[in-house]
Amino acid sequence: MSTRGLALINARLLDPASGYDGPGCVLVRGGRIEAVEYQPTFSSRPEDVRVIDCEGAVLAPGLVDLRVKSGEPGSEARETLRSVVDAAAAGGVTTLVLQPDTHPAVDEPALIDFLTRRGRDLESVNVLAAGALTRGLKGEALAEIGLMSEAGAVYFTDADHLIADSRVLRRVMTYAKAFDALVAHRPADAFLTQGAAATSGELSSRMGLPAAPAIAECIGLARDLALAESTGARLLVDQVTTAAALDQLRQARRRGAEVAASVSVNHLCFNEVDVGDYRTFMRLDPPLRSEADRRAMVEAVRDGEIDAIVSAHTPVPAEGKRLPFAEAEPGSVGLETLLAGALTLHHEAGVALIDVLRPLTSGPADLIGLAAGRLTADARADLVLFDPDAPVVVDADALRSRSKNSSFDGRRLQGRVLLTVAFGRIVWREANPH
Repeated sequence: MSTRGLALINARLLDPASGYDGPGCVLVRGGRIEAVEYQPTFSSRPEDVRVIDCEGAVLAPGLVDLRVKSGEPGSEARETLRSVVDAAAAGGVTTLVLQPDTHPAVDEPALIDFLTRRGRDLESVNVLAAGALTRGLKGEALAEIGLMSEAGAVYFTDADHLIADSRVLRRVMTYAKAFDALVAHRPADAFLTQGAAATSGELSSRMGLPAAPAIAECIGLARDLALAESTGARLLVDQVTTAAALDQLRQARRRGAEVAASVSVNHLCFNEVDVGDYRTFMRLDPPLRSEADRRAMVEAVRDGEIDAIVSAHTPVPAEGKRLPFAEAEPGSVGLETLLAGALTLHHEAGVALIDVLRPLTSGPADLIGLAAGRLTADARADLVLFDPDAPVVVDADALRSRSKNSSFDGRRLQGRVLLTVAFGRIVWREANPH
């Protein structure tokens, strides 16, 4: 690996951690940011560096995606770690956290070690892993949270599997508290949502789809918040989707609860009407909500109430989607469309660009204690250069993910990634960026 540094000049620096939005340049050496100057170029020319003229494009910390699924190990036909990191690099994602619902489930330290080592061997973006809360994701016996934490697991979750037994979840939180481990859990009532493919309402009734009421999210969240407050555990609410749940979060935070929340880019950009004529690429879990709920999520981002925007990247092969809507596998790939999708909040809802980027960079980085997500000297050199106004038409067939199930397929967006730097090395560059 070359030790030659990078000097990125003539950029619009956008650093949500400090609030800076203005002209600047960044010097990178040895995998770290050596210097940041708030002027177009350096006052004294750095030696032995490759100079990249950003030509006024936005230079920001690389994106941190806390919720990414891979088919490896066990279902490599869906996605491999190679295709995951390639998609991430093209999307400006420099750190991703793999979910534990693979085959076998990531419920022991050896598997955490395998995934992180495998990620390092690919020499691309930063690959981290979340460990399972319960063995086999069955919601019964506790997994080895302490040992997995020592092995490098950055948080713990059963992914899409709800822990219905409150005694088990309380034990999990108590155990996690002893290691100051972050617990992520989906806010939903397992019994109300079982078998549901949509949100209850006039639309799902007219379409004849099995549905669950949106209130199921509030019922599950009330329990999870109560357990978190009683145990003192750190809780990440995994993909909040309703306005009513946001109200519960605000109340818990006013009580002093240490609770964070994520939202998927899909629930910021789409509502239940986007299902259209039974479009299975819009079969998601949680299901799409009302337009009022979608708008509430956008306003929560604007107000700084959302800690992390996630891609909820879920590769599903064609045979899993070419089924009747209710029988189709839920999920959408999203690593390559995460940034452009999130930028619709800026272009269509007027959310400040820096407020859109905060839950994509410093917010999730702070949640998992990552030494990245900011443009400051000695931070890890994970960067993304992008043109926020450049038009993009999403073509699912052209995505680097092995599976092509994109909820954004055919959608016109704005925001093109020009360059991605991870650990100080260029891992992706658009062929003809200008």
